Amino acid sequence: MNMRWLVVPLLLPLLVAAAQPEAHPDLPPAAAVAAMLANHPDVLASKSGIRYEETNRTRLAAGSHEFSLQVGAARRRNDQSRQLNEWDVALERPLRLPGKARLDEKLGRQGVEQARLSLGDAIHETARGLLRSWFSWLKARVQADEWGKQVNLLRQQSEVAARRVRAGDAPRLEQTLAEASMAQAEATAVQSRLRESVATAELKQNYPDIPLPGKPVLAVPVPVNQSYDYWREHILQHNHELAVARAEVQRRQTLIARSQADELPDPTVGIRHASEAGGSDKITGLYLSIPLPGQARTASTEGARAQMDMAADREAALLRRLNAEISALHAGAAAAYEGWQKAQVAAQAMERNADLIARAYALGEAGLTDTLNARRLAVDGKLAAVIAQLDAVESRYRLMLDAHQLWVLDEPNPSVAAE
Repeated sequence: MNMRWLVVPLLLPLLVAAAQPEAHPDLPPAAAVAAMLANHPDVLASKSGIRYEETNRTRLAAGSHEFSLQVGAARRRNDQSRQLNEWDVALERPLRLPGKARLDEKLGRQGVEQARLSLGDAIHETARGLLRSWFSWLKARVQADEWGKQVNLLRQQSEVAARRVRAGDAPRLEQTLAEASMAQAEATAVQSRLRESVATAELKQNYPDIPLPGKPVLAVPVPVNQSYDYWREHILQHNHELAVARAEVQRRQTLIARSQADELPDPTVGIRHASEAGGSDKITGLYLSIPLPGQARTASTEGARAQMDMAADREAALLRRLNAEISALHAGAAAAYEGWQKAQVAAQAMERNADLIARAYALGEAGLTDTLNARRLAVDGKLAAVIAQLDAVESRYRLMLDAHQLWVLDEPNPSVAAE
């Protein structure tokens, strides 16, 4: 059989995925986002944290109870003034009680799980930062492009004023006023390009693997039709920060049990061999050493309970903050969509008004001051509508991101595969 026919079924899913269009063409490519998330320093640091917790789990499972070797030598003088050489050797080891070993293994597993949840939180926060930086750049780019268009329109307006002055239909002052308005727009356009350059540099420095399109795509905002309860359920279900806080509470509960178990000290068992009386006496025996518990062990348990209460209070505070953030984000997304609709209507009306007055001025039926004022209002309205459009899109994307409906944030990582 031709081996090429065996390779085709393996490559077919990749080819189909590559052929599918991007679900959100106004955002960076999904493949670039996945590569960036996998190699971001914050994410790599969290992966190292998992490796540390895995070694810590091994340490806890093994325990700190090790063999100790004791060797001693002495010289005895008896009543006959004879000097007798003596020596002894002992081998001992503390014994960890079975319940403590089970709790230590549980603490190790909980540490690894908490580190994995922290990795998810790092990925999520990195994706949030990318989304925020991306729209900051997009807004700066759109504003710069829009001011470039307005400079061209005002340049045309200045040319119309110059023709009317040459034809004797308008005073020289109108041409000066039109040129001043164009120069002011050019200065604003330069400032807009500067802000775009700053946003571009920040995006490239923080996320160098994310390509920037030559011509950005502006998506049409989509209303947030789902209720607050829907978004709250899905966001809290995927919130890694809350999962880390809850895992910390569980870990603290295990630490309380471990501290309570330590109130019963671990015994130490040893074997000893000694040579006394110049070698005439040989002694071999076993011994058991048990520490007598004191108040420090009880205080340690009380401290563990206090730390568990602190973790529970932090979880409650975090949940309250998340509920407030989700409520504000959901309300903000709905308000942003409504604001964009109204800004779009206003911008279109002001644009039509500016075009009518500009044609009227070209025919000598309107003054230049009214024409420039109408153009300024149209510029402000267009910019406000574009920013409102991007705000509406970003607000909805933020909801989707927190609910894990925008990018894949839970890809299995080979280096931290589940046991």
